[in-house]
Amino acid sequence: MNEDLEVNLTWLPREHLEAGSPENVSAAVTSLVPVVEPEPEFLVNPWDIVLCTSGTLISCENAVVVLIIFHNPSLRAPMFLLIGSLALADLLAGIGLIFNFILAYLLQSEATKLVTVGLIVASFSASVCSLLAITVDRYLSLYYALTYNSERTVTFTYVMLILLWGASICIGLLPIMGWNCLQDESTCSVIRPLTKNNAAVLSVSFLLMFALMLQLYIQICKIVMRHAHQIALQHHFLATSHYVTTRKGVSTLAIILGTFAACWMPFTLYSLIADYTYPSIYTYATLLPATYNSIINPVIYAFRNQEIQKALWLICCGCIPSNLSARARSPSDV
Repeated sequence: MNEDLEVNLTWLPREHLEAGSPENVSAAVTSLVPVVEPEPEFLVNPWDIVLCTSGTLISCENAVVVLIIFHNPSLRAPMFLLIGSLALADLLAGIGLIFNFILAYLLQSEATKLVTVGLIVASFSASVCSLLAITVDRYLSLYYALTYNSERTVTFTYVMLILLWGASICIGLLPIMGWNCLQDESTCSVIRPLTKNNAAVLSVSFLLMFALMLQLYIQICKIVMRHAHQIALQHHFLATSHYVTTRKGVSTLAIILGTFAACWMPFTLYSLIADYTYPSIYTYATLLPATYNSIINPVIYAFRNQEIQKALWLICCGCIPSNLSARARSPSDV
């Protein structure tokens, strides 16, 4: 029997055969059996799922606004062009969030990461710049009320659109053109592959634009209060009516500016003080509210507008409700 064992096991290494004991032979056979390691689990970060869901909602919501403005020839006033620019920027930002999720788990490469991050940065930059352009347009429509509806205003609007989209595209191309931290991990910001300097420039630019928007809205409040007071005197309104109209305008402006600050300020300040060594949960927790701003924008700037409401009703049911009849624009409608 021992001879049979020796013959059958001649393929084992010589040192195991020389050991001679059944225990060593058994150990040798066990050591040669291939060990099947478990497949690594395909884990998905829950925060990435939330961001992808937010991007999907952003895309669907703003796609409706873009289609309404694009297919309705009557919506070509400067105000609607700027609202369309805002919706297009938010739409691209939502698509960027979706692509970032898909490519991060299905096609993991540095090139795709640069492209998706560049798209997201350019889109959100265009969104913030469009908000600033809308603020400028609202200020001009009140300050130069008599000459606002002129060809000069349309030309100025197109110039603003060209400048803001040109600047946003250039900002988005920076990571792709080499301004990234792929070669030096120590220079990374909270959003890889953006460098710390890149994130700081974007954050400071946002703070400057927010300060400019705040100043413009303060001036708009003053104009609204002055116009409401003049209308009250001309029509012999009571003081309470003047107070209600003014309060409505100021409240609307406060909601617009407060929402914008609440969404973007946490991520802006965090990007200034943090870097890649900070826990990623802080980045997700501050970035997610910033994406919510693109969800809220259509509600504040598009769906509250009666002309867009009429166009939406015509598309959905082919009719216009009676409560959407034309009315004069009051000073509180800012």
